[in-house]
Amino acid sequence: MSTRSAIGVMHGDVCKAIYCHSDGYLSYNGKVLLEHYDSAKANHLVSMGDMSALGKVIGDKINFNDRMEYATDNVATQCRFYGRDRDETGIEFKTFFNDQELFEGVDAEYFYVLKDGDWYVSEGNDWTLLSEALAKEMEAV
Repeated sequence: MSTRSAIGVMHGDVCKAIYCHSDGYLSYNGKVLLEHYDSAKANHLVSMGDMSALGKVIGDKINFNDRMEYATDNVATQCRFYGRDRDETGIEFKTFFNDQELFEGVDAEYFYVLKDGDWYVSEGNDWTLLSEALAKEMEAV
């Protein structure tokens, strides 16, 4: 079973968000977003629409059915998108106007949002700075 997540970017009071099917937990998607996605790259990511898997780079069109390639740190080298890589339609980003719309509008366990240059995470309730949530998780290990 996959750990689903939503990844969004705030533009004022509006959140543009996509669905990500795999590895949505903090120690994977959270860490990849924090380490590899600034504002410009996050906006580009969301513009690509719903995805199967997050990678270090957005990358180029690939065969959706090919095996994922991973770097030595076990992070996918590039993203895998339903539209670009499997030619699906109806996978565009969705626009939300508040937290509840986002939480109810995307079937996910984790929600990641970039706001004012900082990544935040939620499990469908309060928002926490992603850097703090990751640090707390690492302390528990």
